[in-house]
Amino acid sequence: MYMNISHFLICRPTILSVALSVIVSFSGFAQVASLADFGINPDGGNVITKEIQAAVDSAKTSGCKVLVFQSGDYVTGSITLPSEFEIRLEKGARLLGSVNPYDYRGYADSQSMDALISSEDTRGVKISGEGIIDGRGLELALAIDSLHHTGVRPDPTYNKRRMRPSIRPKLLDFKNVDGLSVEGVNLRSSAAWGLSLDGCRDVVIRDIDFENRAYWNNDGIDIADCSNVLVERCSINSADDGIVLKSFDSDGGNDGIIIRDCDICSSSCAVKFGTESFGGFRNVEIRDIRVRDTYRSAIALETVDGAVLENVLVDGVSAVNTGNAIFMRLGHRRGERPGAFRNVIVRNLTCVVPFGRPDENYDLRGPGLNVIHNPIPASITGLPDARVQNVVLENIDVTYPGRGTKGMGYIGKYRISDVPENRAGYPEYTMFGELPAWGLYVRHADGITLKNVKMRVSAPDYRDALVADDVTGLEGIVE
Repeated sequence: MYMNISHFLICRPTILSVALSVIVSFSGFAQVASLADFGINPDGGNVITKEIQAAVDSAKTSGCKVLVFQSGDYVTGSITLPSEFEIRLEKGARLLGSVNPYDYRGYADSQSMDALISSEDTRGVKISGEGIIDGRGLELALAIDSLHHTGVRPDPTYNKRRMRPSIRPKLLDFKNVDGLSVEGVNLRSSAAWGLSLDGCRDVVIRDIDFENRAYWNNDGIDIADCSNVLVERCSINSADDGIVLKSFDSDGGNDGIIIRDCDICSSSCAVKFGTESFGGFRNVEIRDIRVRDTYRSAIALETVDGAVLENVLVDGVSAVNTGNAIFMRLGHRRGERPGAFRNVIVRNLTCVVPFGRPDENYDLRGPGLNVIHNPIPASITGLPDARVQNVVLENIDVTYPGRGTKGMGYIGKYRISDVPENRAGYPEYTMFGELPAWGLYVRHADGITLKNVKMRVSAPDYRDALVADDVTGLEGIVE
């Protein structure tokens, strides 16, 4: 129980009205309150957005710093967290997203929807506990889709090619928050991106279990234009990228990011930089990552919109049943000029690439490839006028399926000039189609060092293990 009357360790409501609002007066100031102290008890059958938000606001006003959700189900739409405030979900507590789109701020009268939980321009925000935050994203997304098709609430940006609405709420969305912590909670089923950071500083995301496979664009954690972020001991199973760094601000970027000791399963990439890459990716460490059943790349480092990607260390990746081990790309999709890609180390990586689709058993599978091809190798590619610089691959062990045959798409070494530049293409390890190597393909790069790089095929492949095109300063071989 959270009430200690003799010492006034919690906030104590003396007047309570729960209707369109909650009005509470307190006899003392303290640190911790529960929803029960506000007369709010678990009720999985009713949407209580206004009651929960009023409890948050009243607790904050009266000096409480922590609001506890006790065991049971609470259904809500958009909730906003203030500065210096924590919500804590006890074991057995479930915060369930409403499946009515109109319970999310912005849906009725704007071109966006607020997340289930959000905070903006704040400091000292925390979400903790052993409970569950479940967006019930499939039901919510299908409701939004139905409202579009019936003409009740058309989505002006509806994705006609992929037949899905663009206006969908995230699960957790934090913008310009200093001192953010998300620890211990279990996250489930967003209708869109999952845990989103934009312009945040001094962030800790730790010990979360996140299954985000309800619908399309279900990224796990998105980190955009942030600094001093630690992500550790997290388990992520996502229908899109697992952990992805983005930059929307050409004057911003990510700096000082550490991702370590995480388990990732993804219908896209496990750890990825891009595709939005207008600012920079600097001083990033990725350590001790375990990847399984991932459709695309275990590690994808991409800058295609003018960003500088530099000083990146990837150390310790174990990937099984993963479509590609390493993808590095410097392109020029948007922006006035290409960015830069330099000073990257990838070491102590193992990967087993299957012959078939790694996500065959998933409900939401990655899009099929539009080219006939043999198994596609790892690649490091720049442009003739924007070259990848100073990349080290050390202690790399990749097993490929082999079975590459000339009949499936013959691009041998003598046709190396037929590999397209695809300068403005969407960055993806399949973006060049058939490649003349089965293990590693490098193009438009300077200073590539290979140390103890071992690649093998489970069945014969007619291509070479390593092909380098327009590369200077190549040291080492593929064993």
